[in-house]
Amino acid sequence: QVQLVQSGGGSVQPGGSLRLSCAASGYRYSENLMGWFRHSPGKEREGVAAITTGGGSTYYADSVKGRFTISQDIAKNMVYLQMNSLKPEDTAMYYCAAGFSLTPTLTWSRLYDYPYWGQGTQVTVSS
Repeated sequence: QVQLVQSGGGSVQPGGSLRLSCAASGYRYSENLMGWFRHSPGKEREGVAAITTGGGSTYYADSVKGRFTISQDIAKNMVYLQMNSLKPEDTAMYYCAAGFSLTPTLTWSRLYDYPYWGQGTQVTVSS
């Protein structure tokens, strides 16, 4: 059973930075994709970024390109989301997720490709 434990998050002023971490255990070879999603009230959960565990290819939502960076430490079974130049609209509950996709370029943000989810961590961007 894959378990994902998140850390990081919190409150920051606009323009600030935060780093989210996700520790994975029980990871199986069949999960080839790690993603970060976010959910804010009144909106659907959306994909923020993803990374393939094998090749390290990365994918980003247009709204965060150039500001957020997803990375991984294979040896430590860790995935990170570095968030810079944060905006109030980035305020949401953030979740890491582990999944599988044969076509990550096309489907990295598809929720049902991710059967395993972290507990969520709140990010609030406000002045």
